[in-house]
Amino acid sequence: MRLTPIALSAAIVLATMASAGHGQRPDDQIDPRSLALTQQGVALTAASRFSEATDMLESALAIDPRNRSAYVALGRVAQGEKLPGKAIKYYSEALALEPNDLSALTGQGEALVERGAVERAKQNLAKIKTLCKTSCAQATTLAAIIAKGPPPQVVTAQAPSAATEKSEN
Repeated sequence: MRLTPIALSAAIVLATMASAGHGQRPDDQIDPRSLALTQQGVALTAASRFSEATDMLESALAIDPRNRSAYVALGRVAQGEKLPGKAIKYYSEALALEPNDLSALTGQGEALVERGAVERAKQNLAKIKTLCKTSCAQATTLAAIIAKGPPPQVVTAQAPSAATEKSEN
């Protein structure tokens, strides 16, 4: 009997502390310095200053590795530098933090098409369509890129050469 009020008080404190962290979205807890560096990196990307943008965005991630928008921005930088494989990696990092991030799914789909992996890009498009419920800009953008297809140099690199076909016969 004597310990009941103490145990009850401890239980209330623990319940309150445990629920405080669940009330916020994960992005609300990102360090403001990391968000500021991310915004600077996005601005540098828009100015096609990719090296400086990469430095800013990597600094943002060093401050707070949960900054999903920095990963997405690094994916955009990699696409600007014509490095779709690297872009896919960055978008995957963002999707590991939030699997339903529409901008990361769209960017990854674009990079997959640039790489020639159209079927995987179609999987991203299907996921975007299920997340949107109605038509959304990300689904329209990715559908147009998939319809356009991979760049010609990727298509010719993936096509079997005549020498390879002769050796198989």
